[in-house]
Amino acid sequence: MWDAKSPRHDVSRLTEHDVYLFKQGNHFDLPDKLGSRAMTVEDEPGVHFAVWAPNAKAVSVVGDFNGWDPGRHPLAVRQDASGIYECFVPGLGNGAHYKYHIQSAVGDYRADKGDPYAFYWETSPSTASIVWDLGYDWNDAAWMASRHEKNGFSAPVSIYEVHFGSFKRVHEDRYRSLSYVEMADHLTEHVLRSGFSHVEFLPIMEHPFFGSWGYQTLGYFAPTSRFGTPQQFMALIDRLHQNGIGVVLDWVPSHFPTDGHGLSFFDGTHLYEHADPKRGYHPDWNCYIFNTGRYEVRAFLISSALFWLSRYHVDALRVDAVASMLYLDYSRREGEWIPNAHGGRENIDSIEFLRRLNEMVYTRFPGAETMAEESTSWPMVSRPPYLGGLGFGMKWNMGWMHDTLRYFARDPIFRKYHHGELTFSIWYAFSENFVLALSHDEVVYGKGSLLGKMPGDDWRRFANLRLLYGYMFGHPGKKLLFMGGEFGQWQEWNHDAEPQWELLESPPHQGVLQWVADLNHLYRAQTALHERDFKAEGFEWIDYRDAEASVLAFLRRGKRHDDVVLVALNFTPVPREGYRIGVPIPGLWTELLNSDAKAYGGSGLGNAGAVMAEEIESFDHPFSLSLTLPPLAAVFMRPAR
Repeated sequence: MWDAKSPRHDVSRLTEHDVYLFKQGNHFDLPDKLGSRAMTVEDEPGVHFAVWAPNAKAVSVVGDFNGWDPGRHPLAVRQDASGIYECFVPGLGNGAHYKYHIQSAVGDYRADKGDPYAFYWETSPSTASIVWDLGYDWNDAAWMASRHEKNGFSAPVSIYEVHFGSFKRVHEDRYRSLSYVEMADHLTEHVLRSGFSHVEFLPIMEHPFFGSWGYQTLGYFAPTSRFGTPQQFMALIDRLHQNGIGVVLDWVPSHFPTDGHGLSFFDGTHLYEHADPKRGYHPDWNCYIFNTGRYEVRAFLISSALFWLSRYHVDALRVDAVASMLYLDYSRREGEWIPNAHGGRENIDSIEFLRRLNEMVYTRFPGAETMAEESTSWPMVSRPPYLGGLGFGMKWNMGWMHDTLRYFARDPIFRKYHHGELTFSIWYAFSENFVLALSHDEVVYGKGSLLGKMPGDDWRRFANLRLLYGYMFGHPGKKLLFMGGEFGQWQEWNHDAEPQWELLESPPHQGVLQWVADLNHLYRAQTALHERDFKAEGFEWIDYRDAEASVLAFLRRGKRHDDVVLVALNFTPVPREGYRIGVPIPGLWTELLNSDAKAYGGSGLGNAGAVMAEEIESFDHPFSLSLTLPPLAAVFMRPAR
């Protein structure tokens, strides 16, 4: 297939300035310089290879073009102490399969390694890298020009979280996953139907073990080949953008798997990971931990982040396991970790790395966002580095998720004793730019589905689930829901199976999906529900003390004085007739949504579409509404215009 000729060592893609920036940790376009690239030199097509292996004695490229023979195509080390080996092999092109054969200068270590900068890999369990061109003609210019409006703090961001491999299976073809091409049709149609503004993919980067859900990444510059080519993944993103749907990718800069063909012990030394297992090995995940104190590793990781935003037009990165990066003693007992230079538990290297990462993302891509999955009380995660923060745009609100699900799992008869589990979140709701996440983590490992967590008979379970979603969409913060939750599937998530799509033939599940779709449309349409998601001025309690009735009522406020939405929530199965709630504006108030409507599977109790405010003072407001609060229901109202 290939007519590979002898390697040339007089061709380079790197300048002295490139090497200088790389060694400083400030080169963030490394895929243009390292890895494999098809090019033409003196009218002769071929492929240039470059790899960082500073502790190697010898490096060669092996592949399907030379019988995987390490003696055929050696790379030459640059004479600038960079530790970079490179060569140009005439007669090669896109599609060539290859690895780097590394002979270490330390001991007798030899290994065939995949390319850390490869754009495309063989499908697991095969492990070779593939020379690939990323040329693609994008058709999403309108989205890219306006995404800062749809991606920003005042935008209605509602995210549908997806595990690509289990979103939908092809039953007639050995129950396989959808391809990127097939997903473009199915996912776009479903997201438009359910009303979400964004899609978030669990890590799509190449990973050897399917059961890791992508969280054990090896190919930091390659979408997994399980579902198609890089261009086909680009076409999926393009299709989503053309339909007004943003794309978020999970990204994992904290750790990587121990597979021998990957980054671990790359040149016979701990090049990408810490050498001491007290810092370099994660016992929970059986993974190595990136050495973010090494400048070249920082450049590798930040180059990866910027690569997805640039080459793949991704709109946001959700950064996984941030807590594990911030604390040296994360998930470790006494004596199993090494303090920092000041004797503390804070990981100073990773803190500096995260700040630099976020500075570069927002400098180069002002319309994009970063989101931190951070589960501790670390302060100012979503505040700028110049103020002492980590620089993320948003942070998952793990506390809200845990408190809320714990509350909803309780029998309503006991909820009055735990009212604070609902009200507590507002005390810290504006300390960060929060995303309210009901994520995949809450529906695996025996935790049950969201519907399965709800107490009572089937009617109450569905009512509770609709109430949960109503509470989430009323609460300040952006929204995220994992697939299957939008129609109330019974089974917890299984990455080897698809969601229970057949349930959509059942009216109660149709009702949940319709409720979620209507909530998404309401969230977009009513600026009061999203414009000030991250500002205390966008929220006002009306009634948070009625633990006995388990009722909450609050206002969401837009920037205009008259732009308000009332959210009233009844967390018991007892209807509340004539429940008086104070409001700031006189006149007619329209019932926008009611989760107890028959269209959603409810009992049909409500307020006949509208209620007139009376001049009766209540809860420090001069006017009030006498409302019917249906059982286990959320009601949204606003002044009529």
